[in-house]
Amino acid sequence: MIVDMQNHGGLDQAVYAYAAEDAAWWSAELDRPVGPGAFGENLTTVGLDVNGALIGERWAIGGAVVEVCSVRIPCRTFAGFWDVPDLVKRFTQRAVPGAYLRVVEEGEVGAGDAIEVVSRPEGHDVTVGEMFRALTTEPELLPRLLAVPAIPEPTREKVARRVG
Repeated sequence: MIVDMQNHGGLDQAVYAYAAEDAAWWSAELDRPVGPGAFGENLTTVGLDVNGALIGERWAIGGAVVEVCSVRIPCRTFAGFWDVPDLVKRFTQRAVPGAYLRVVEEGEVGAGDAIEVVSRPEGHDVTVGEMFRALTTEPELLPRLLAVPAIPEPTREKVARRVG
């Protein structure tokens, strides 16, 4: 169930991918288990550098093809759910947000399906991690986002306003 449809869900947030390796780091950091789905992700990856993925990169999973298009910016609800008051600050400092994906080709996906990078965009080298830093802690990176076609239009509009 999606409670806040203004900020969650939609075509550009159809899938949220988070790496098991990053969840394991949080588990050690918080000294408690952090299992699949703990970040609200509906796709937990293993052995894939989600935060190093290029915006616009496409992945084949089972019978589906998805495209990396955005990042998760955590909110206070996220911190409250975990009962870690400074989680948003820590999450932002850690800068491993995972990726939002849009569905390019619908298909059946099952637990354990391999994820294959099937295409990477040319013309830019903006990663998930860089996009997150641009939107949070390094605004000097914002102009680079405007050259990335796969960024959702509402994000592009916000970036354009911030860049001036």
